[in-house]
Amino acid sequence: MNFWLTVLGMLVVTFGSRLAGMFLTKPLPAFWNRFVRFVPIAVFTALITPSLEGTRGEGLPRLLAAIFCGFLAWRTKQLWIGLFVGMLGFWLLRELF
Repeated sequence: MNFWLTVLGMLVVTFGSRLAGMFLTKPLPAFWNRFVRFVPIAVFTALITPSLEGTRGEGLPRLLAAIFCGFLAWRTKQLWIGLFVGMLGFWLLRELF
């Protein structure tokens, strides 16, 4: 029963926030505009961080590639560049270690 209550709560929050955004007639205040800009990168980070440890002893190459990926994404302001180079770096570092 607890599982279904959790799922129902997530459903209400997810679709409630989407519906509120669709029916919003006034522009958002500046605070919320700044806040919403960081939601995609926060979600992406929350999805990636648990897998950095690795399952086959490849924690160090994953961590180094993630740091390099984050640095490149920050400097270029292009997430796809960071991801592409980060994956290449991971494959190279995995072969070196």
